[in-house]
Amino acid sequence: MAFVQLIEYTTSRPDEVAEVYAEWERVSEGNRTARRALSTRDRNDPNRYCDIVFFDSYESAMENSELPQTQEYAKKLTELMDGEPTFRDLDVVDDREL
Repeated sequence: MAFVQLIEYTTSRPDEVAEVYAEWERVSEGNRTARRALSTRDRNDPNRYCDIVFFDSYESAMENSELPQTQEYAKKLTELMDGEPTFRDLDVVDDREL
């Protein structure tokens, strides 16, 4: 079953967060199991962001989380955030183009 993880966080350093994400993409090439990612910003709170990451399954998401590259860059990202991020683990029950 397809799986999506939402990661909600606040930061006053979005450019640095984007740099760390880009670096993670480079170093995890060929190892990561994430298939697609959307980064969004809240119009009503410009310091609040939500990243939406797509995986083939919950198991592949957990495999991705355990990668050394993911562990290292998660620590770097947390240092750039204002507080702890919130994670939402979501099974995809319907996916359609509109």
